Amino acid sequence: MINPVKHIVIVGGGTAGWLTAGVVAAHHQSRMPGGFSVTLIESPNVPIIGVGEGTWPTLRTTLSRMGVSETDFFRECDAAFKQGARFNRWTTGAANDGYYHPLMLPQSFGQVNLVPHWMAGESARSFCDAVTPQGSICDDGLAPKTIATAEYDAIANYAYHLDAGKFAPFLQRHCCTKLGVRHVLADVERVNMAENGDIASVTTTQAGDIEGDLFIDCTGFKALLIGEAMGVPFKQCSDILFCDTAIAMQVPYDSPDSPIASHTISTAQSAGWIWDIGVPTRRGTGHVYSSSHISHDEAERELRAYIGPAADGLNARKIPIRSGHRETFWKGNCVAVGLAAGFLEPLEASAIVLIELSAKIIAERMPACREVMDVVASRFNATTLYRWGRIIDFLKLHYVLTQRTDSDFWRDNVRPDSIPDRLQELLLLWRYHSPWFHDEFDRAEEVFPAASYQYVLYGMGFRTEVEIEALARDDALAEQAMRENARQTERLRAGLPRHRDLIDKIVAHGLQPV
Repeated sequence: MINPVKHIVIVGGGTAGWLTAGVVAAHHQSRMPGGFSVTLIESPNVPIIGVGEGTWPTLRTTLSRMGVSETDFFRECDAAFKQGARFNRWTTGAANDGYYHPLMLPQSFGQVNLVPHWMAGESARSFCDAVTPQGSICDDGLAPKTIATAEYDAIANYAYHLDAGKFAPFLQRHCCTKLGVRHVLADVERVNMAENGDIASVTTTQAGDIEGDLFIDCTGFKALLIGEAMGVPFKQCSDILFCDTAIAMQVPYDSPDSPIASHTISTAQSAGWIWDIGVPTRRGTGHVYSSSHISHDEAERELRAYIGPAADGLNARKIPIRSGHRETFWKGNCVAVGLAAGFLEPLEASAIVLIELSAKIIAERMPACREVMDVVASRFNATTLYRWGRIIDFLKLHYVLTQRTDSDFWRDNVRPDSIPDRLQELLLLWRYHSPWFHDEFDRAEEVFPAASYQYVLYGMGFRTEVEIEALARDDALAEQAMRENARQTERLRAGLPRHRDLIDKIVAHGLQPV
């Protein structure tokens, strides 16, 4: 090979930089003795944004493949379990308006679509409760496993809530001590371009010039490499997703043994929504809102009113949101990951999973040489662009299904000109055929399965014409699946521990290593 790709340089730390470093280094451990290297350059003067605390179940596989101990992760990252999200007041705005998007698939999902059977039954149970135990588990404040369950194994599917400010240093220690990642604390002064338009090196204040074969931009919103040096434009989607600001506050518990919710709570407001995430030492809360529909002061008042007296004396942190993504994610020998690639409001915790998915492709399809890099980049860009588009669709789905008309924000969100064409087509299709895994969700690049669409659609009162043929064909199988779900719900409610109790046991005694 004329120009082998052996030296990977990641510019920027934080969750994006260190997760990418860990995924790439772990995948290429066998190549390290032959000169393959991963170098991460991190400024000692740039703070971590550290707001996003929600993850997807994919993080379990990612951490396991990196060789991270789940017990250590819980002990050092103030971690808790996440079993999905509850959306309050999104449909009608009433006090009792709420539904779950759980992480477990509906019962027998690969064999039968339970939507038409649930609708035909006109059951008093919510769709979630009819097809999965996870909503009931969350209602009861239970954990998704027991202390006897091995690391990363699950009884009920789960992800994590975590302290992002502790997560990045935890990953850094693991990457440097266990995976051979070289850590350079230095400020990048200049990006040096080669004649062919690639990045040849970066010049740093403290460590001089650092050369590489592939540069990964994890510099956050600054996008030092992909934006400033490579000139890749940013494509906004503020015409679809209106929220452009967040206010974050950390709320202490009333007592050290206060219950910890094992799901994210998202509560709709007059011009946005409030997140509420529990970790062992505190609750992370924040108001995501549209500055075109509400003032900052009024948005902060809504957040403080939601929190109640515990908000007295707490500082609020304002964070701008620029919704959108790069037009191209991999150009030349530079690929953007994390906030450098783009950002969307954290309604479904998509930020960290996009980092994982990008890092996984980079690691698994690492170009052998520069000559083949453009082919790899083209495929990476197609896959990544598709994923961003589907996440935008899915986030918008939460808004377009609303029945709220109490503010301009909610009325504007259902305007047809704000709804992507693909989503409009699917909404029309779903009036007659409910989404299922083998229909429009058959691509390997799907980030949200058909089950996720089912939970949101039917949680928010969407109606699909009952499919008579499906009822007749699958009636016995559907009845059996719903009975099994009821039995499983009772077993899990009786056998799973309280969420905080399990976390306390993990910290004290540890989980069984895999």
